[in-house]
Amino acid sequence: MTAIPDFTPLGRLVERHARERPDAPAVTVGDRTLTWRALGERSARIAAALAREGLAPGDAVAILAATCLDYVALYLGALCAGVAVAPLPPSATPEQLAVMIADSGAPLLFVDAANREAMAGQRLPARGLALEALDDFLADAPPVPPDLSLSLAEWQQLPFNIIYSSGTTGVPKGIVHSFAMRWAHLIGGRAAGYGAEAVTLLSTPLYSNTTLVAALPTLAWGGHLVLMPKFDVEGFLRLSERHRATHTMLVPVQYRRILAHACFDSFDLSSYQLKFCTSAPFEAELKREVLRRFPGGLIEYYGMTEGGGGTVLVAHKHPEKLHTVGHPIEGHEILLLDEADQPVPVGGVGEIVGHSPATMTGYANRPDATAATQWRHPDGRIFIRTGDLGRFDSDGFLELVGRKKDMIISGGFNIYPVDLEAALAAHPMVAEAAVVGAPSAEWGETPVGFVVLKGPADLEAIRAFANARLGRTQRLSRLVAVEELPRSAIGKVLKRALRERLAAEG
Repeated sequence: MTAIPDFTPLGRLVERHARERPDAPAVTVGDRTLTWRALGERSARIAAALAREGLAPGDAVAILAATCLDYVALYLGALCAGVAVAPLPPSATPEQLAVMIADSGAPLLFVDAANREAMAGQRLPARGLALEALDDFLADAPPVPPDLSLSLAEWQQLPFNIIYSSGTTGVPKGIVHSFAMRWAHLIGGRAAGYGAEAVTLLSTPLYSNTTLVAALPTLAWGGHLVLMPKFDVEGFLRLSERHRATHTMLVPVQYRRILAHACFDSFDLSSYQLKFCTSAPFEAELKREVLRRFPGGLIEYYGMTEGGGGTVLVAHKHPEKLHTVGHPIEGHEILLLDEADQPVPVGGVGEIVGHSPATMTGYANRPDATAATQWRHPDGRIFIRTGDLGRFDSDGFLELVGRKKDMIISGGFNIYPVDLEAALAAHPMVAEAAVVGAPSAEWGETPVGFVVLKGPADLEAIRAFANARLGRTQRLSRLVAVEELPRSAIGKVLKRALRERLAAEG
């Protein structure tokens, strides 16, 4: 393994790979592949064209598109010009998207045909450019990026990207990452084995930080990035086998569907070295099945797009800790705070706050929201609030117990849904479970479980099974069978939707 360089702008790393490994594959989508020479040249031309349009370091461009080769080239080209990227979620409404574009300050919006049609009639605060006509935009642009004459210290402070989630109500906040923050991620990725021999298969969208934390290290260190515009189990398995994939990042629901596929065991997945997971709770039993059946190691990351502090669970080395999300990443500090913002003792439950070099610059144009997510340590350091509740065990491994806003208070007792969900998941007929609080005249709130069943089953028997494993104050008052749990585009269970369903039922 070659030595890790000191801070280097990502565009310069791309230039190096294009020079040293010109004919090696860089990015594949479907049946099309860009070599490192082609990717480097196209990214350089994009950077030059953006400079021609008057964009300067610190400016931004917005992208609203499905995964494609030019999405990647455009992303890298903007970064070569010192221009931040605002990758937008197509799952948001046109009205939300228009506000995001304005919030990002991007004068240019690159949009594909499907999303252009969806946005028809929406007044946009940026000039729209057809992504499929990118060659027209690049006319006369030389394959040489602009000479920005920036010091490395100036590069580090530039915004790298502005990440917007799809949001559940209102308009989501734009999370600004600097080049310095992303460098911390890239260094971590190098340590995780991303290098010139890596073949990383990804099927989550490019607007998601979940995708970027695996895609960017692959590109930074000269690997081969294979992208699926849309996830399907058999397609993922075929691509894994065809490209001899070594790395992947999947969310828990994808692992579940892959392992449940009837032909899973017929595919040769022996090339896998490491598989990663993040973004949603990952049940211990599912981790155990992944370790048993899916070749290669398994690493779970816990953290926020905002950064702050994160944890890592190297599951194949700690099979006895699968109910946790691991221990703090090197250089990260995690604290648990009570309702008075005081640290809780070992074994106690508190809000997770974290501090590290991998921390956002802030929310775009939202100093109030930025301040609200920060907690200042007595020594002056800034920690980021997660809104999650957790507890450390005696070995320093962190166990998540749920979102602070999802905690159920019944009869004056705090109830953590994760404990109830684990009791339900232990039943052999329960495939998935989620628990929320329902209003109760007697108790204030009472726990209600939603379950996805593996087949016909007696709900009352399942409820009794779970309640026998719970304390008196935790017991489920009701179970509801559903065909599937509502999820975000990245696979998180939308408990808000479950609470709204209960409210609608009265």
